[in-house]
Amino acid sequence: MKQNIKEWWSTMAEQRHLRNMLDSASRLVNDAAWQASFRELLMTPADDTLALPARNLLAALYALQGSGIISGQHDYLESPDEYIYKLQNITGKHAVLHGYELGAINNQTETVIAAQRQAVTDSAIRWHKAGGIVTMTYHANQPGTAPAWSNVSKGLSEEEFAKYVTPGNGQYNQLLAELDKVAVYLKKLAAAGVPVLWRPYHEMNGGWFWWGRKSRFRELWRIMFERYTGYHGLHNLLWVWSPNAKNEWCDNPADYYPGADSVDVLALDIYEGDYKASHHDQLWDLGRGKLIAIGENGELPAASLLVKSQNKWSYQMTWGKLLFEKNSNAVIKSFMLDGFVYNRDEYAIKIASLAAGPPEDSMLVSGLTGEYFNNMTLSGAPVLVRTDANINFSWRQSAPDPAVSANGFSVRWSGRLCPSYSESYTIYSSSDDGIRVWIDGSPVIDSWIKQSGQERKGAIALTAGKLHTLKVEYYENAGDAKAVLMWESASQPKSVIPAEALFLPE
Repeated sequence: MKQNIKEWWSTMAEQRHLRNMLDSASRLVNDAAWQASFRELLMTPADDTLALPARNLLAALYALQGSGIISGQHDYLESPDEYIYKLQNITGKHAVLHGYELGAINNQTETVIAAQRQAVTDSAIRWHKAGGIVTMTYHANQPGTAPAWSNVSKGLSEEEFAKYVTPGNGQYNQLLAELDKVAVYLKKLAAAGVPVLWRPYHEMNGGWFWWGRKSRFRELWRIMFERYTGYHGLHNLLWVWSPNAKNEWCDNPADYYPGADSVDVLALDIYEGDYKASHHDQLWDLGRGKLIAIGENGELPAASLLVKSQNKWSYQMTWGKLLFEKNSNAVIKSFMLDGFVYNRDEYAIKIASLAAGPPEDSMLVSGLTGEYFNNMTLSGAPVLVRTDANINFSWRQSAPDPAVSANGFSVRWSGRLCPSYSESYTIYSSSDDGIRVWIDGSPVIDSWIKQSGQERKGAIALTAGKLHTLKVEYYENAGDAKAVLMWESASQPKSVIPAEALFLPE
């Protein structure tokens, strides 16, 4: 029955009518299977090859929808941890959502920008590992110009803008070059298994950015979407479309909506305390059941107002220094401690309860279980058990951990492997010293000998989306220590198996 519904759905012109149809179906068809299938379609990600960590985050946001609002705080490119920790110091609670910036606006050199973006990336990985959610904003300078605020807020005619969204000319190539620079850091996050609520080209219905109030804005959005999901294979991104709340200075947000097939979250930037129920309701109606959020705010909303009439907002993010410029400490504390507002600890508890649910509803946890032994034979009790993101270690002559010897140790990693393609894969190891690899219980690599940085390989057929069991054993004799696990197929370039493809055992 589910497949028939999906085939029927594929003939519909616009997914935005789904919510109306679901309401009708609920009244006319008293069948839980039909309604569950409609809900599944509603939650379909914009990227149909979305990696499992991002799918888990999307599912978690849907699961929490209506139960409370996730707290969030933005930080700047130059100081990616400043206000998120000031908020914690004031309230004693961490926000769940940490907002970051990848756009450069201070006319920095390329070297400085690279260092700042790397610092943002490092912070985001730490935040994810601590149980938080990562979102990123991109104040893009006009392609081909200096990374200065004047080139972000620069006025641009429709004719000039059209050059950037028309393939085959210099301006279009400049746009791609800028996108590719940012993709470097999004790829690092993908490799670390970090899903990102990606929020580019925000407030496009106002005239204060070069991409704002442009009749061909949807083409700009589509170019980035296809460049990142297709060309760069960035499948860790949830796409957040974030217009400004309708007011006298901007247009109706719906005029710039790219469509459900390239948007996961509809977010509204709300300032001056303009928390009208109509903003909430109109965005909910536009998304037809898609997630909605407050993409930016200055003044914090009253939790009591949200509970009463605006409970569909999934999260909110206060913009940088406006946290203190627009809110008193008492207001900040009141908001963060309200029962309708999720802080990071509460979010972690809720997600753990979801993960512990029935198998069909449970959520996967990224990483591999690593058991470390102070001998070369994996004997006795491990001296260390931890979760490793993936197997990409070059310890050289250092120990993996203070609890582990630098020489004469061994490791057993166990977990599950989820490929993106149904193909024959070549699995590679590069190790110093011995290494063995099993997938679904079958030996793929067996090189349990003393060796110096040798690459070994084996072949196995894998199925896209299937969780294949994985076990890797390794030992270090003396001297340099290294253990790296890679893969390659017709569609998968040779690379280290990334964190986004690895999950803890059942």
